[in-house]
Amino acid sequence: MRTVRNTVDTGRTVVCTIHQPSIDIFDAFDELFLMKERQQDLLNAMGSMYAVVIFLGIQKASFVQQVMAIERTIFYRERAAGMYSALPYAFGQVMIEIPNLSGFCWVCGFFQFWGALMESADLYRASSLRRNSSLWRSSNVEVFSRSSRDEEDDEEALKWAALEKLPTYNRLKRGILTAAGGQASEIDIDNLGIQEKKDLIERLVRVAEEDNEKFLLKLKNRLDRVGIDFPTIEVRFEHLNVDAEAHVGSRGLPTVLNFCINIIEGLLNSLQIIPSRKKPISILHDVSGIIKPCRMTLLLGPPSSGKTTLLLALAGKLDSDLKISGRVTYNGHELHEFVPQRTAAYISQNDLHIGEMTVRETLAFSSRCQGVGTRYEMLAELSRREKAANIKPDPDIDIFMKAIATEGQESNVMTDYILKILGLEVCADTMVGDDMLRGISGGQRKRVTTGEMLVGPAKALFMDEISTGLDSSTTFQIVNSLKQSIHILNGTAIISLLQPAPETYDLFDDIILLSDGHIVYQGPREHVLEFFESMGFKCPERKGVADFLQEVTSRKDQEQYWAHKDEPYSFVSVKEFAKAFQSFHVGSKIGDELAIPFDKTKSHPAALTTKKYGVNKTELLKASISREFLLMKRNSFVYIFKVTQLTITALITMTLFLRTEMHRDSVTSGGIYTGALFFSVITIMFNGLSELAMTIAKLPVFYKQRDLLFYPSWAYALPTWILKIPITFLEVAAWVFITYYVIGFDPNVERFFKQYLLLLLINQMASALFRFIGAVGRNMIIANTFGAFALLVCFVLGGFILARESVKDWWIWGFWMSPLMYAQNAIATNEFLGNSWKHVLPNSTEPLGVEVLKSRGFFTDAYWYWLGTGALLGYVLIFNFLYTLALSYLNPFGKAQSIISEETLNQQHADRTGENIELPSRGNNSADRTTSGDRGDEIRRSISSKSSSVRIEAIEDANQNRKRGMVLPFEQLSITFDDVRYSVDMPQEMKTQGVLDDRLELLKGVSGAFRPGVLTALMGVVVLNDIHSPHVTVYESLLYSAWLRLPPDVDSATRKMFIEEVMELVELNSLREALVGLPGVNGLSTEQRKRLTIAVELVANPSIIFMDEPTSGLDARAAAIVMRTVRNTVDTGRTVVCTIHQPSIDIFEAFDELFLMKRGGQEIFVGPLGRYSSHLIKYFEGIQGVSKIKDGYNPATWMLEVTTAAQEVALGVDFTDAYKNSDLYRRNKALISELSTPPPGSKDLYFPTQYSQSFFTQCIACLWKQHWSYWRNPPYTAVRFLFTTCIALMFGTIFWDLGSKGKEVQQDLINAMGSMYAAVVFLGVQNASSVQPVVAIERTVMIEIPYIFVQALVYGVIVYAMIGFEWTVAKFCWNIFFMYFTLLYFTFYGMMTVAVTPNQNIAAIVSAAFYGLWNLFSGFIIPRTKMPVWWRWYYWACPVAWTLYGLIVSQFGDIQDRFVDTDEVVEDFLRSYFGFRHDFLGVVAAVIVGFTVTFAFVFAFAIRAFNFQKR
Repeated sequence: MRTVRNTVDTGRTVVCTIHQPSIDIFDAFDELFLMKERQQDLLNAMGSMYAVVIFLGIQKASFVQQVMAIERTIFYRERAAGMYSALPYAFGQVMIEIPNLSGFCWVCGFFQFWGALMESADLYRASSLRRNSSLWRSSNVEVFSRSSRDEEDDEEALKWAALEKLPTYNRLKRGILTAAGGQASEIDIDNLGIQEKKDLIERLVRVAEEDNEKFLLKLKNRLDRVGIDFPTIEVRFEHLNVDAEAHVGSRGLPTVLNFCINIIEGLLNSLQIIPSRKKPISILHDVSGIIKPCRMTLLLGPPSSGKTTLLLALAGKLDSDLKISGRVTYNGHELHEFVPQRTAAYISQNDLHIGEMTVRETLAFSSRCQGVGTRYEMLAELSRREKAANIKPDPDIDIFMKAIATEGQESNVMTDYILKILGLEVCADTMVGDDMLRGISGGQRKRVTTGEMLVGPAKALFMDEISTGLDSSTTFQIVNSLKQSIHILNGTAIISLLQPAPETYDLFDDIILLSDGHIVYQGPREHVLEFFESMGFKCPERKGVADFLQEVTSRKDQEQYWAHKDEPYSFVSVKEFAKAFQSFHVGSKIGDELAIPFDKTKSHPAALTTKKYGVNKTELLKASISREFLLMKRNSFVYIFKVTQLTITALITMTLFLRTEMHRDSVTSGGIYTGALFFSVITIMFNGLSELAMTIAKLPVFYKQRDLLFYPSWAYALPTWILKIPITFLEVAAWVFITYYVIGFDPNVERFFKQYLLLLLINQMASALFRFIGAVGRNMIIANTFGAFALLVCFVLGGFILARESVKDWWIWGFWMSPLMYAQNAIATNEFLGNSWKHVLPNSTEPLGVEVLKSRGFFTDAYWYWLGTGALLGYVLIFNFLYTLALSYLNPFGKAQSIISEETLNQQHADRTGENIELPSRGNNSADRTTSGDRGDEIRRSISSKSSSVRIEAIEDANQNRKRGMVLPFEQLSITFDDVRYSVDMPQEMKTQGVLDDRLELLKGVSGAFRPGVLTALMGVVVLNDIHSPHVTVYESLLYSAWLRLPPDVDSATRKMFIEEVMELVELNSLREALVGLPGVNGLSTEQRKRLTIAVELVANPSIIFMDEPTSGLDARAAAIVMRTVRNTVDTGRTVVCTIHQPSIDIFEAFDELFLMKRGGQEIFVGPLGRYSSHLIKYFEGIQGVSKIKDGYNPATWMLEVTTAAQEVALGVDFTDAYKNSDLYRRNKALISELSTPPPGSKDLYFPTQYSQSFFTQCIACLWKQHWSYWRNPPYTAVRFLFTTCIALMFGTIFWDLGSKGKEVQQDLINAMGSMYAAVVFLGVQNASSVQPVVAIERTVMIEIPYIFVQALVYGVIVYAMIGFEWTVAKFCWNIFFMYFTLLYFTFYGMMTVAVTPNQNIAAIVSAAFYGLWNLFSGFIIPRTKMPVWWRWYYWACPVAWTLYGLIVSQFGDIQDRFVDTDEVVEDFLRSYFGFRHDFLGVVAAVIVGFTVTFAFVFAFAIRAFNFQKR
């Protein structure tokens, strides 16, 4: 500009075009000539683009473009300088091309002339693009900035110039990619390879911690240069109330009695006959606030404070069963005005993923379904503005933005970016894993849950406890990345964290403190301590602020923070805090903001999403198909196993029904063929049973993704059906091709393929039915139970077990609705109307095939094959349609409620309101308030220990009474170890990596001593499992442990007194009647479960206790409670050692001594910590080169940082050698020597028996616990009795009065046997299947005996009476006997398979194989007399065969009456056809008992001998 100015000053006239100059450059001009676009400019641009489009279709176009791109710039400059006009220049350009071109190139020359004069512009823009891009055009910002053009690479400039000539749609699909060698090339964004994506992300974000912020700033700067703003979302919630109803106390326990009462009460409630007896529980109480954009909000609160409920309410995902009032708005719009699931992302604390998919595949599928939101429209507008301003963006940034704006990609660049910033690159191609499949760690799984939503376009994030399982450094990195994204890209985020480290806490802008459903504080982080100081509470200097905030509202923890020591303290309730906050200046400001409604006109049009799904439904279907196909490949073992199982069963069936043994000489022989056909049908049908378990296993993930609007239900349902059809062809082919001709079915090839088609449809129908049952049942217990009931109806009324003529009028609808009926009739007519069965027997007028059909009640018309085929096809469509409907409209079962005692409910109410908790039933006066002084006195009287400090000095006085009051004395013991070494076999994985040693040494000469009354921290990598019986209460768990572990000379009264002391010591009194439950499912929280684990060991009155990670996974308040428990335990004089991993300052300094080891199993510090860790700090700071600790920094974190292997290398120090050369080491050696010498008068430890109690007492105690476990497990116990009763009533009505007719007509006897066969198979398999998940947790035998007896009695009495068997004492007792022992051996068999296999899934597979064989060899499908001799041995080994033998013979084996239709004696028929003899009844009974005892013995032996638990 100085040169231009000098030129003007010579007196010349100078005109310059400028665009968005700086102030200095703009002020250098004298005058301004400002123009707007003319219409002619648009016409010129269209003409230019038209010429380019035509020109691109001819030869040498690219060459001409490259030449012209350079020459045109020279032409403009030289023409402007007055060197020549346009015509001579164009003439020269055209003429020079003539020698090289022929014919058509004259036209090309004309277009070159035209294009040289015109500037290129967009020819067209798709109408939808033009409409949507208007969202991004700002009426008041039309400013552009010209990029400074340094000397660029000519080739890249040419490529970019060519790219800019493309239409907008094509331009957004292409970019300039710089290869590793520096070469630039034009690429198609859709065809970006995996390695190219990785390289791109590596260039943009090489190190996530350092480069992510720079990268995001580049993105923002690109938009800022052209005046495009990111849309923002402000979330408001006003007067939000959420309430629930629940049973309280023992009424809430899930006992069999309560289960029955709840069913009756629920029915009466729905009919409004009686009011609900549930008590209301307030979850959120009148909360209001604002979540502002561009600010990180931290949600803090103790357990059960309502954090998850608040996040769900803000995300619009609250359960419909809750009572909700108040309003939630986004930018002033209520939730029904847009689609909150697509606008915001709720990230659950539950990690639900498909285990067979890798981390990358999981995130890629999520990205594909969520789409790109408004990224494409924003990019189109950005491209338009940059082109108009002649701005060339950074090529890598350009490709990234284009890639993340492209829909339908199987793997998006956004996936790779999120993997990078979440630190998941190391496991990106590792399976996520589940209970059955080894996969990624818990912390990585938590990050996958977070990443699953971050890959989407949601602009508001509601994140629920995303740090569980992560170490503090990883949490810091993730939260820091989120902070950068929120601040730079104008996002909105509220994040709930359990126990944030101080450095993580400092990343947040705003804090919401929630306690007991009230918002205690909401506002800037800087003012939170000011608020509590105004209330009289001060955070100690060495206390993390987050920890302080979670404890200061707790009744037990609050007093230690009282700042006004000269004034009397009284408990300040949550309600009082919330009320005080309203008058605090931060609370007043929020109230004022909420009073002014949000100006909707300021809401960016692209901020809120109104489309239900992220991409079009075709893309969603393609994504679902792709994923289902992937899962089928990953689960190929299941399908191979099914085909193999079918093949083996087919080979057995083929040799059992071998054609050389199969004749066509009588109706009886035809019945054997009927049995073979029936077995074929049910084998193919039940081969689809695996769909039930596979459907239910994937439902939790489906429900999550459905509710997040990833896809519609039909897009999920269709692939699960369609893609499995080819597998059905293979499975059915394996069966039919093996069995058809070997069994000897009609040899006509047409009938062969007709049977194949029919079995194909049966398989498809069964798979669809099982999928439908799974979707309706939603968990295995309900699906198995009620699915079995539905199948039993189809099974019994299918026409084989009960002939059509014998079906009662009231069940005929079931006959016509049974798919099995159509299948059985179709396959029977296909076989028996064939040429092989057309011959007529002597003394008969009809073909044998027709006689066989009539004898079993089948239809005899040929069209029944096609009728059955059509019906099955219809059922395939109906069941798949119903499956889709069930997926669409049914929701997952709610999480089982925790048991709340009256005391706990009153305590929560008192903590919330500050009312007197000693008088919970104050009636109408419950709202009255005591004075603060009186309230403080009452609370002091009701709380035995007010202090929550975990240091000795803070609780010493409070524990003196406990020390003196222990009922049972114990002997104080110390433990020493000197130069301990420990090694294991070298893992195979390490050997494959080149390690040659055979042994891996884990401990290398460690030494130490643990003493009574001293709490020692052992720093190491450890795992904690809190395993307890889920169906007993806390008190019962302690009673059971004390009963079996205390010496026999401790009487019952003393034992109970000791338990009470331990419960007070561990602060479990308020949880006395709480059910333990399953971890993560129901029952106790993690913190409560840990305290129970400690108490279970304490009631054994041990002298030495080792605690494994007692505070892992807990928030600050819960950790304080657990550590107080640990401290209380130490102060009784016991020796306690705890392993810890990255503790907070409070927890770390609660310990007296530290035993610190480095990787490799060598100690580097063993000794006292000192006050404020002074001894530890002094020791390590005394080592040359170790950096000093910063003020307020966590000593544990500092210690781990300065002792890493990298620090050892950097400092040239071996910390093990430094320790062994220290005075501390010599002191410890002397202490070990001293404690290793037994004191005078001491005795050796001696225990006369392995167990404290006698074998009889052990049995009684175990039976007592199992009784409560079964009584409180209604899904197993109550549902089993309900199922048995329904089956009995159903059988009684279906087989009504068949018992008396069985003596008269042969078919009725077979029908009666069919009822027994169906009952035994279904009830037995149901018992065995349902006991497997129970016995996997509680391994027991004896408690089943009374429950099964009641079950057998219920079934036996109902069925015996309704079927009308002969009422004699002997026959009735035999019937009950055989049913009882049959159900018993089935149950024990199910338990046995669990005991001999690693888990219940494998047990289910193994047992299912035997169920099929037991069914085949039961003697009903084919009697023993008709079996080939080589298979009769298995008949005698089949328990079901003995059961049917006993049931039939005990009822009909001694009857001398003749059949009316055949004139044969009943006893003779049973002996000739089935081989049954009445005088063999005693042997049958003995064998049945033998099976029962055998299965029980194998179970008992297996649980003693086998241990499948592996660490």
